[in-house]
Amino acid sequence: MTTATRLFGSSIKRREDPRFITGKGAFVDDVKLPGMTYAAFVRSTHGHARIKGINTSKAKAAPGVVAVFTGQDVKANPLPCGWLLPGIKVPPRPVLAQGKVRYAGEPVAIVIGESAYAAKDGAERVEVQYEPLPAITNCQKAHAKGAPQLFDDVPENQCFDWSIGDKAKTDQAFQGAATVVKQRLVNQRLIPNAIEPRACVASYSPATADLTLWVTSQNPHVHRLLMAAFVLGLPEHKVRVISPDVGGGFGSKIFLYNEEVAASWASKTLGRPVKWTAERRESFLNDAHGRDHITEAEMGFAKDGKILGLRVKTHANLGAYLSTFAPLIPSFLYGPLLSGVYVIPNIFCQVWGVLTNTAPVDAYRGAGRPEATYLLERLMDLGGKALNLDPADLRKTNFIPADKFPYQTPVAFVYDSGNYGPALDKALEMVGYRQLRAEQEKARKNGQYIGIGISTYIEACGPAPSAVAGSLGAQAGLWESATVRVHPTGTVTVYTGSHAHGQGHETTFAQLVADDLGIPFETVEIVHGDTGAIPFGMGTYGSRSAAVGGSAIFVSLQKIKEKGRRIAAHLLEAAESDVVYEGGKFFVRGSPDRSKAWGEVVLMAYLAHNLPQGMEPGLEATSFYDPANFTFPFGAHVAAVEVDPETGNVKILRYVAVDDVGKVINPMIVDGMVHGGIAQGVAQALWEWGAYDDNGQLLASTMMEYALPKADQLPMFETARTVTPTPVNPLGVKGAGETGTIASTPAIVNAVIDALAPHGVTHIDMPLTPARVWAAVQASKAKR
Repeated sequence: MTTATRLFGSSIKRREDPRFITGKGAFVDDVKLPGMTYAAFVRSTHGHARIKGINTSKAKAAPGVVAVFTGQDVKANPLPCGWLLPGIKVPPRPVLAQGKVRYAGEPVAIVIGESAYAAKDGAERVEVQYEPLPAITNCQKAHAKGAPQLFDDVPENQCFDWSIGDKAKTDQAFQGAATVVKQRLVNQRLIPNAIEPRACVASYSPATADLTLWVTSQNPHVHRLLMAAFVLGLPEHKVRVISPDVGGGFGSKIFLYNEEVAASWASKTLGRPVKWTAERRESFLNDAHGRDHITEAEMGFAKDGKILGLRVKTHANLGAYLSTFAPLIPSFLYGPLLSGVYVIPNIFCQVWGVLTNTAPVDAYRGAGRPEATYLLERLMDLGGKALNLDPADLRKTNFIPADKFPYQTPVAFVYDSGNYGPALDKALEMVGYRQLRAEQEKARKNGQYIGIGISTYIEACGPAPSAVAGSLGAQAGLWESATVRVHPTGTVTVYTGSHAHGQGHETTFAQLVADDLGIPFETVEIVHGDTGAIPFGMGTYGSRSAAVGGSAIFVSLQKIKEKGRRIAAHLLEAAESDVVYEGGKFFVRGSPDRSKAWGEVVLMAYLAHNLPQGMEPGLEATSFYDPANFTFPFGAHVAAVEVDPETGNVKILRYVAVDDVGKVINPMIVDGMVHGGIAQGVAQALWEWGAYDDNGQLLASTMMEYALPKADQLPMFETARTVTPTPVNPLGVKGAGETGTIASTPAIVNAVIDALAPHGVTHIDMPLTPARVWAAVQASKAKR
């Protein structure tokens, strides 16, 4: 492809896809090293138990077993928590359990074998004597007095008590409300299921004291920092973390886990490489889960439908230990989103972070924002019913006006830009809203129950700036880095601190560079995921890559062009201020024939035969970009469903999504992100649930039990966009990776509840399985 067409904004096919779909990707499990050993973990079979003893003798004697280590053997610090709140209690999370196990699946011992099979056979011969203890899995019950305690020094299992907003003003606002709606909302636990399970290969060199770790990580530098400095005590510069092709993450590969630390320690101890690849059941049991809130929420309205106030009390289940960024998710990524796209003058939100005998909970696609949006959009529908107002009209009544941006909410955030009415209007027009309402009425008379669900949402992307994040508890910066290296022949390599695990960075970042420099797309290479090759970076999560990582690249490009302009001015014997760069050449303004091509200037930068006096040879620039604020994408989704009250079955008839993610680098890739996000959000509404029993056993720990969405369960998605650029970064991009997940869950639930309105059903907790829908209809019938 050439520069004849503007590359920024073009739907270029992903350059990385051919190697993925032809099996030529290079993933962690593909790494093979001389002398490789393999790890298998012995995991707790109890939700809560005291370890009375561990007998490893039979395992050590098993054929092919190299070594067996327990928690007493591993000399390492507990895994750190990377976000601290005032008064937070962070109980120690050992690499391997010591004294007690606190969730089913917790690693108890690591067995190293000459083969994966030998390691697994050895693990099955480790004998652990447990004394079962009472378990607690419900976070509301775990917070009650008398509940089983996970840690002696964490009373009532409460890690933190966090709040935001003005309680007194909010309480006062409710006193003047004409209508108040209340609802208990359960945002059920979800389990990430990336197509590639987590894996690691640790290789320690006794000769050089270097550790190389290949790992499925979304942020290799942070991974290196946490493991080297906080857990293993290794010099950071002696540790190299490589995240090659990574098959999806959805947040679950942000965090530092037990397995990669144990494998690294074992490699150092044995002086041999150690590989571990999770089996799918291990991923279910031990990868950080998402969501799991129980909330009491109420919203007060004036007679005209204006929102007066919002009160929220949430119990957030954090699992048995605090995962890397766990405290952030139900606090600053949840409470500040409770203003949504609405003018809500008074908000107060209180969150209790609670430990339970379940797998640790941390960021999962959307991370706090889906929970906030689900809460708001359910209350908006309940408010519409109570006020006898159309749900679309009620939302429009309360939208933040377009001329009020930047907009200060009462819960900390300042929204960058927004124009919410056109997005909803477009979605309603696409779905044929008024006609659909008429068809709904007609269908009801024929015994068909069609429901229409609306969801308007806001997302917070590209968390920033670092100084503010630090003041709120972050133990890391939130900037991003990029080095742009121009080679003597004019080709370009970009070393980005962002990390791709399915997002298509190799395509979008190359588009950005080629478009800005006016050079062929094919001459740009993107390098990421190797701490030995790229400058320190913060990785990819929270839809930050384009907004923060892309901006870092853009800033480096401007430095490159500026140096090139100075060289060109020298060669053309023109004033620097008169030379401009456009379409792949430098030329004197008003005299396009007096020019130097990109390649001529680049080559001169390296020949250094004729450079401005004092200028260093070469053409390379590095930037560390720390944005001034988050970006705030928004949009409106509308779902139409048909519900069979006799069976509880839900069929999705239509799904319309209008998203505003600011400027778009590659529309086709954004559409793909939206499609995948909608599928995940719909699945939360209807099918997925990481349920535990009262003993702490995960009831959905295999693909047979956990209901992942399938393509034939979903309709064709109808997508569109409005474009409201952000002023926060130089690209005007906002972020698109999580929008579909955030918006779709309440759209589907609202549609199902709307369909069942004639049956008197006002709410059903997710997932809205046929059994739950049928039971709700029967319960409503019984009341009448």
